[in-house]
Amino acid sequence: MSGYTGDMEMISSSPAVTIRRVAVSTMDNNVYLITSRVTSRQVLIDAANDPDAISALIASAQGDGPAPRVDLLITTHSHSDHIGALAEMVRRTGAPTAAGRQDAEVITGQTGVVINRLLDHGDIVGVDGIQLAVIGLRGHTPGSVALAYSEPGHPVHLFSGDSLFPGGVGNTNHDPVRFSSLLADVRTRIFDVYDDDTIVHPGHGKATTLGTERPHLGEWEQRGW
Repeated sequence: MSGYTGDMEMISSSPAVTIRRVAVSTMDNNVYLITSRVTSRQVLIDAANDPDAISALIASAQGDGPAPRVDLLITTHSHSDHIGALAEMVRRTGAPTAAGRQDAEVITGQTGVVINRLLDHGDIVGVDGIQLAVIGLRGHTPGSVALAYSEPGHPVHLFSGDSLFPGGVGNTNHDPVRFSSLLADVRTRIFDVYDDDTIVHPGHGKATTLGTERPHLGEWEQRGW
């Protein structure tokens, strides 16, 4: 049965790309599709749980370029709610896969999908017309990554997986070591690098901006989650 919630939308349109989102399952998992207006190449981020809803998302972008085609499937981390449709979307699209190096083996173990590109902090990954900066965020899982899309004259779009949300960092199961690691990476690799107008697109729920969240970093540290 489809877990599609009906929450599908174009969340950004610029001269270079469109960004579309669909929320699937009872966990409100976000799946993101970036389409290059120039090359028609597409990147899908987090193939979560509902392949039919994801296929509908892809179909909704058919007018966003001359002949759109999914050329890369990126997974932000290894938790099962973010990879439930990965194997089927590989079958439907034929696209290669990418994920954080430390999470790749777990993803393959759960899905049977071989991860073609192992991502490390500082890498650039993407397709012709779409280049994403890879940001390693250790703590929610060992190999969690965020992905930043930059275009001159426009805010950065940051796809944060389950590592950064409105109101705090991702779940670290009350482990102080994991929490400290994640908060440190979020501070030094995101808040110290990107401007306040950066738009954060999390793995669940609605978007926020770094400017909205920045004043609360001290509060997050004090509460420990």
